[in-house]
Amino acid sequence: MIKTIKLKFGRAPNTKPTSIAVTPVTVFVGPNNSGKSKVLSEINNFCRKGKRNNDDAILASIEFEDVDYNKTISEIELKPNVNENLQENNVIIGKGNNRHIVSKIELSKVFKTPNLKPEHFCNWFLQFSTIILDGNNRISLVRQQPIGDLQKDSQSSFQLLFKNDRKRMEVRRIIKEAFGSYFVIDPTNGGNLRVKLSNRPPKNNVEERGLHNDAIKFHANAEPIEGASDGVKAFTGMITEIIAGDPKILLVDEPEAFLHPSLAHKLGKEIATATEGTNKRIFVSTHSSNFVMGCIQSGVPVNIIRLTYNNRTATARILPNDDIMKLMRDPLLRSTGVLEALFYKNVVVSEGDTDRAFYQEINERLLQFKPAWGISNCLFLNAQNKQTIGRIIKPLRELGIPAAGITDIDVLKDGGRMWTNHLNSGFIPEASHSSLQEQRRTIKSKFENSGKDMKKQGGIKILNDGDEDSANNLFNTLDEYGLFTVRGGEVESWLKFLNVSGHGAEWLISIFEKMGANPNTKKYLKPKTTDVWRFVKSLKDWLDNPKRKGIPS
Repeated sequence: MIKTIKLKFGRAPNTKPTSIAVTPVTVFVGPNNSGKSKVLSEINNFCRKGKRNNDDAILASIEFEDVDYNKTISEIELKPNVNENLQENNVIIGKGNNRHIVSKIELSKVFKTPNLKPEHFCNWFLQFSTIILDGNNRISLVRQQPIGDLQKDSQSSFQLLFKNDRKRMEVRRIIKEAFGSYFVIDPTNGGNLRVKLSNRPPKNNVEERGLHNDAIKFHANAEPIEGASDGVKAFTGMITEIIAGDPKILLVDEPEAFLHPSLAHKLGKEIATATEGTNKRIFVSTHSSNFVMGCIQSGVPVNIIRLTYNNRTATARILPNDDIMKLMRDPLLRSTGVLEALFYKNVVVSEGDTDRAFYQEINERLLQFKPAWGISNCLFLNAQNKQTIGRIIKPLRELGIPAAGITDIDVLKDGGRMWTNHLNSGFIPEASHSSLQEQRRTIKSKFENSGKDMKKQGGIKILNDGDEDSANNLFNTLDEYGLFTVRGGEVESWLKFLNVSGHGAEWLISIFEKMGANPNTKKYLKPKTTDVWRFVKSLKDWLDNPKRKGIPS
């Protein structure tokens, strides 16, 4: 149906605009205000009108596939109304009360070459097969609907489900697996069809669809869906529309709204599975890693597109399925929650949980009291140690996500392959590796000759002035590639004036107590212009720099 979508911008500033070869499922991810909902709106408009709006900011064009006239005409052909004359070579097409009388010959030509007259293709066909589901309409989808004339073509999703046993059973299966209740259509309310959730399935179709005493009693014992939670109603509404509405183009904005993470995962899997063996195309914008995982684990081909918008610069990067699967399958990455990074503008990865909690708190105070120095829309993650930081930031950078790493100064002790892995995780050019390796070896030797512990006894201040300058030169180079080193030694070396001793969790609890919790008290520590505050500012400078080094193009 849709072959290709072309956007107005590329994977990085000043690169070729992104062209998406559409798969059954296309998922748009990214930080807030990156254009995820906007692109759905623009695709929806194009599919209904066959052209862009003048103010479209993201979509450049859509290329359609040709459509088999003989297989498709039955889906949109309407019967003439009483006393409605129809010439032999014409056909009535549309949906509901939206009717068009067109030439069969002209319609056939449009189906064969939809890109020659996209406005006709969309007005005569695609608009009737395009549905957008957003927060405003997904819950309302389960409200009771008129039963109508069951002898005519179905005019609503409930009508179709009531008449189509196979599709009704499919909805029932999904709802049972999700909530443990049985989806049924109740016709006993005087000319209306309504959804109920039963604690048992109907004995047969007659018990569900009939109006006799057994049917009335069965439906009386079922619970109206109006009494269910918003999550149940939203999930059920989307499933019924996907299966009964049978859209060719389905656009869903934030489907995870109202849903528990496990339900978001199941919804992603069911939505993707619904496209299998069909020519349906589903486009989704989401903030849910669980929904994304559900889509990918369905086994259906999925495109993941990450949108960003920063400093008036937009990017769109196609994230390969194989790369996303690496994030999902690696136990370390999965347990770290790294997939959440798809929905943040920035990521900071530290060695352990103590480091993560401390730097995150420092950043929160900067955002509140010195926002020009704070890192906005940032996800703080922790590795298991310094050696595993690279396993997190490298795949994120390969996906175009700015991910900075923070290591203690004893990263200098890791030579050979471990040091090379560290450099590779920052995408430092291989030609620079040997010189950086030599600098590391020399500075490490200087620390060893001092007889002091570089991590516990002062960091670079242990060294004489010349050697300290050499260490700073090395660390400055690493900083340029987003590999930041605590030059004072380790996380416990920050805010020394608070006189906090200990290590790890013990130190963290004590320093948080000394920093204070109430901004309205004198005890509360607010940002300064030195110490850890300036260190986090250096992270922000790298993350905010559109020309930052260390992100593959």
